[in-house]
Amino acid sequence: MTGAADGASAHGSADGDAPSGNRRTPGSRLLSGFGLIGPRHGRHTLPVDQVDALALPIGDDGVIAGVDADGRPAVLGLNRPTPYDVVLIGGLWTAQVLALRAAATGARVAVETGRPQAWLQMVHAMGGGQNGLAVYDVGRVPPQGASSGTPVLVVRDCGMRPPRGRVVSGPWQSLLTLLPYLSPVAPGLLRRARLAGIQRVSPDEAAELGRTMGLSRDEVDSLPTLADGVTLWCADGDRQYVTTLPTDAETGLLGMPRRMD
Repeated sequence: MTGAADGASAHGSADGDAPSGNRRTPGSRLLSGFGLIGPRHGRHTLPVDQVDALALPIGDDGVIAGVDADGRPAVLGLNRPTPYDVVLIGGLWTAQVLALRAAATGARVAVETGRPQAWLQMVHAMGGGQNGLAVYDVGRVPPQGASSGTPVLVVRDCGMRPPRGRVVSGPWQSLLTLLPYLSPVAPGLLRRARLAGIQRVSPDEAAELGRTMGLSRDEVDSLPTLADGVTLWCADGDRQYVTTLPTDAETGLLGMPRRMD
């Protein structure tokens, strides 16, 4: 007689085990949509008395302008929800490095310039203006439509006396004005700026900047001796010397750091 025994074998054991035909294997879990069974490892634990030793290497958000005197990254927070004006009294090379690095963070860069040929190599290297950088004649920069998802940096490379621009700083749109030297319009621009960068200038210019910006005697004396690629950044009473170190790609595109163009 085979009835009872065969029935238990085909439809499940007498002690309630699942029928052998319905048992799920790792492969059947994948077929049924549950995914693979992951590896089994011990949990990562940390004793309570060691929690204070846990640290994450997270720094400020922004564009890396270079390194400070201690070799730590110096970051410029250019992408902000409020208007942000920057004045750089220095060389085109530093302004172009900052523009490249701003574009690398996802910002769109609009350059207003009277010397477009000086920016063409960057435009070509970045895909002909389709990948984050566009160059416009003086007074021809259109509205940029900046937002938190698409921040904008407008670079004004318009000589020693830049005319009043059509495009100004605003939410998520910073404005960087490049001045090759200390010009008559510089004091007014510096007073309105949230951030100012100063590269090597003459002793007379350094003295004037000291009076305008309240620099210390040591800072004034240092300005005529700054090396190429070094900038004294000033904001809200803070002062920091920053050395811009180019990457290999930046050197290939723009050359080595230089103050004069």
